Amino acid sequence: MSHIFPRHTRQSPPVAVKGDGCYLIDASGKRYLDGSGGAAVSCLGHSDRTVIDAIKAQVDELAFAHTGFFTSAPAEALADLLIAHAPKGIDRVYLVSGGSEATEAAIKLARQYWVEKGEPQRSKLIARKQSYHGNTIGALSAGGNEWRRAQFGPLLLDVSHIDPCYEYRYRHDGESLEDYGLRAAQALEDEILRLGPETVMAFMAEPVVGATAGALTPAPGYFRRIREICDRYGVLLILDEVMCGMGRTGSLFACEQDGIAPDILCIAKGLGAGYQPIGAMLCSAEIYGAIEAGSGFFQHGHTYIGHPTAAAAGHAVLTALLERDLIARVQDQGRKLEECLVDRFGQHPHVGDLRGRGLFRGIELVADRPTKAPFDPAKGVAGKIKKAAFEAGLICYPMSGTIDGRNGDHILLAPPFIIEDDQLQELTDKLAVAVDAVI
Repeated sequence: MSHIFPRHTRQSPPVAVKGDGCYLIDASGKRYLDGSGGAAVSCLGHSDRTVIDAIKAQVDELAFAHTGFFTSAPAEALADLLIAHAPKGIDRVYLVSGGSEATEAAIKLARQYWVEKGEPQRSKLIARKQSYHGNTIGALSAGGNEWRRAQFGPLLLDVSHIDPCYEYRYRHDGESLEDYGLRAAQALEDEILRLGPETVMAFMAEPVVGATAGALTPAPGYFRRIREICDRYGVLLILDEVMCGMGRTGSLFACEQDGIAPDILCIAKGLGAGYQPIGAMLCSAEIYGAIEAGSGFFQHGHTYIGHPTAAAAGHAVLTALLERDLIARVQDQGRKLEECLVDRFGQHPHVGDLRGRGLFRGIELVADRPTKAPFDPAKGVAGKIKKAAFEAGLICYPMSGTIDGRNGDHILLAPPFIIEDDQLQELTDKLAVAVDAVI
């Protein structure tokens, strides 16, 4: 009998024993193509020797040193490399152990920034419906998925949520993509004015929405307008790239493709590629300078921030992404994956939308394609597809509640950047088997 507290008490997952490139292997020897990188984590696959060796070498020298007493060479090197490639204005790196820690730190830094600046009345955070920013109380408060929030509602912070930029559902007939993007962004200005600009500290959003909306991409011009609105009212822009960053969408930082830079940026998942738990909150020189000129102390911290072994892994992963030209490979393989999906599912009567960037792809499933009507949530379509795909030897990331936290189903795909052409076909074939078995 296992003493592990599992994600679901009525499920007994197989034991993973080995990784081999794009595959995971269980104790029975069955191979599973990792079509979602776990949760968009395993960008280098599961057996990258360079990263493994870097971890081993670091443990031989120094496994851990608490940041209350020391910094470390790998932490400094990783921070330098990140800033060398970061969006304009980003200057400091706060290393954490994962995505929820990164977004939690971002929210707290945004608040402390305004306190240090002498504007303590700025305490309100605006985020978007159908977003996901993590599972700690602060991060869950910022997230806008009602199913995930429901039972914890009494514990959550008061965060405002505006509609997402969701062209498939919200664009009007005859409305151009650009016009829709501007209309969707206007919701932020409206909410700032409703709350009172002097009370708003930050707006938080995913450049490409991951888990809760299935690789939902912004309309052209949306984020440029968001940046303008934030600047007009002095509101900090926090971008959550925990899932969509680190090359996943075809640029090292996802926001590069929208032509903007945030004030605070969160990354994780692909930064460690699954080899070590690591994430980071990056901030502008201006924000850091406010803390430095004020109290000098960011009132936050966890035991394992700046962990030397995790930082060594992150540095090895980031170096691999840059030196192996893997970002360009994401663009190439992403186009091929899109072609495979369009060929197999483009005319499927129960596929309403195919979307995404790079190797970050979403499939929105519908009961009726002409009307876009979703499946009855009681059917549990997403969960059944996940199970059927797993039985077929494919790991993918189906989720329900795509539209409003209850209605709608999608499949998220985020395979390793090293995926080969024949594996893209294998992914598509096995996914089709699962979809056909369930629908």
